[in-house]
Amino acid sequence: MSVETTVKTAFVTGGSRGIGLGIARQLATEGYAVAINGVRPESEVGEVLAELRALTPQEVCYLPGNIGDAGHRQRIVDELYRRFGHLNVLVNNAGVAPRQRSDLLEMTEESYDRVMDINLKGPFFLSQAIAARMVDRRQDDPDYAACIINVGSVSATLVSEQRGEYCISKSGMGMMTQLFATRLAREGIVVYELRPGIIQTDMTSAVSEKYDRLIAGGLTLQPRWGTAEDVGRAVAALVRGDFPYSPGQVIMIDGGLTVPRL
Repeated sequence: MSVETTVKTAFVTGGSRGIGLGIARQLATEGYAVAINGVRPESEVGEVLAELRALTPQEVCYLPGNIGDAGHRQRIVDELYRRFGHLNVLVNNAGVAPRQRSDLLEMTEESYDRVMDINLKGPFFLSQAIAARMVDRRQDDPDYAACIINVGSVSATLVSEQRGEYCISKSGMGMMTQLFATRLAREGIVVYELRPGIIQTDMTSAVSEKYDRLIAGGLTLQPRWGTAEDVGRAVAALVRGDFPYSPGQVIMIDGGLTVPRL
């Protein structure tokens, strides 16, 4: 059963926690029907779904699965379009860090493949599948608005040698953004990339003391951690069309971390 074609719809991968949940909250507040994805069973995300449903009058649903797996991706896309019928916004947010940080000379192929499959291969082929449907819809309805937002990381350019596979995956996402932005611009579909810096989530909880010290010592221009809400508000601005002439651009959400200083 599809939602009305006039209803704005969004799909946020990795949307059940952390940055993805911050994005999903903002989209729900903007009145979107929201689908979120994660690898946990739906029984474990009931509170998250209830929270999102309280923010929007539109449908909210959960599509479990690993976007790094081709079979899971196909099932997710099929169910997404069965539930919504159309999609206005794809947010490629799902991502993982290596299970164990290791010396670059000791990184395993298993760790490399896992991180690349989820952080880069999955988003690429998910974008390919959904972009093709967006293009078809645009050809039938020129007023249909669509965009893709990739959530990268400052690790695309800042080296963390003990998690090299993560840095490589986020650097690759930067090129992926430019490729899709170039291909889809002529179709009237815009693609953006966000690069969060040090964001307070469960993924960064293990290194919170380290970054507390670094931030207090001036690592960022703004002396605080970033939040999932900071990233969500940026997504809300993009989907509202506040940056209509900026396809393929990178928006830094890093508190000034990457500003070059002497």
